[in-house]
Amino acid sequence: MSDTARIIELGAHAGASVTVRGWVTHLRSSGKVAFIVLRDGTGILQTVLVKNQVPPEVWERFAELTQETSLAVTGEVKADARAPGGYELGLTNVEIIGSSPLDYPIQPKEHGVDFLLDNRHFWLRTPRQVAIMRIRNEIEMAIHDFFYQRGFLRVDTPILTAAIGERAGLFSTEYFEEGNAYLAQTGQLYGEAAAAAFGKIYTFGPTFRAEKSKTRRHLTEFWMIEPEVAFADTHDNMRLQEDFVSFLVQRVVERRKDELKELERDITKLEHISAPFPRIDYTDAVATLQKKGSSVQWGDDLGAEDEALLVEDYDRPIFIMNYPKEAKAFYMKENPDDPRTVLCDDCLAPEGYGEIIGGSQREDDYDKILQRIREEKLPEDAYDWYLDLRKYGTFPHSGFGLGLERTVAWICGVQHIRECIPFPRMMHRLRP
Repeated sequence: MSDTARIIELGAHAGASVTVRGWVTHLRSSGKVAFIVLRDGTGILQTVLVKNQVPPEVWERFAELTQETSLAVTGEVKADARAPGGYELGLTNVEIIGSSPLDYPIQPKEHGVDFLLDNRHFWLRTPRQVAIMRIRNEIEMAIHDFFYQRGFLRVDTPILTAAIGERAGLFSTEYFEEGNAYLAQTGQLYGEAAAAAFGKIYTFGPTFRAEKSKTRRHLTEFWMIEPEVAFADTHDNMRLQEDFVSFLVQRVVERRKDELKELERDITKLEHISAPFPRIDYTDAVATLQKKGSSVQWGDDLGAEDEALLVEDYDRPIFIMNYPKEAKAFYMKENPDDPRTVLCDDCLAPEGYGEIIGGSQREDDYDKILQRIREEKLPEDAYDWYLDLRKYGTFPHSGFGLGLERTVAWICGVQHIRECIPFPRMMHRLRP
């Protein structure tokens, strides 16, 4: 009996006979020697089938193989520096588990984006997509490690809620006798309540924005990481953000070199990402943009083109701080040095990738946040519990939200975030 092994484990089985299960990616034969290349989710393996060394029925099975046939192959593990992963399998047996028709949709040729998205369930199997998803997974693991090491508690917040976090972009549904419920745009409001209980928390989950946007930076469903810290001001908040982003980048550079190479990512642009990040006041940013030819005016939110202009002179992320109150959400704390603005920041990634983090010190004054809720014409009864946080032992606190897919896109060097989530949801994309 041969041991069963995954491709990534073959180094521990050199010289032994093992069985590997996976899917065919490539086939070729000279008539007497055949090569089967397969993948199993952990790597790529080249196997060699020699006609005069196997029973006739085993050799004949090679003719039945097609791209994406699932199979089990058995043979001796041999070290070979030329082979993918450094090991090759000299086959003694081939067993077909599931056949695959000849019309497998994803072929080694150029395909249009719509075709690839229609066949996302197959597109995920290709080397580029595998590399992106492995980097995404590494980033997710690094996120948990970062916060665990620093004493944060993970808190899971509701996806259905009556209290919204932003002005627009709401998906709503009827909720029994309670009226409308909304798919969460953020876990932040609940995170603030949890920070009052545990001091330092983070949430990590799906969020939803019904924005009619078709840009390369927008999805209607995406994942957010949202820490919230009691007794932290806006400067503490930015220090946490820059440490966090630097940690994620260096983790990928250290552990996912093969995947970055598959994506042809210029690692030199990632290796020096470290804190501190430059800090630029919004008012100064507007002046800089106007000098660069932008039509932006004080009071406007900054668009993607403006963000790209701001980062072009930097080789690491930058912070834009203290935006006008009207351009930001109701929960941000008024800036005591300029009441027209709020104590907030956007963290912009270099190379034109734009905003990956939005953060702020939260308004902890009961009367001021009630006034802001009324100015936004939000239903006060939906925020009773949120206002209670400012009534019973109010405290300064800050937090931020990092968009996972935007961060994955930047680190991978991918131009559109639709490739950075397994099954993207966009304005006109609900399937598969």
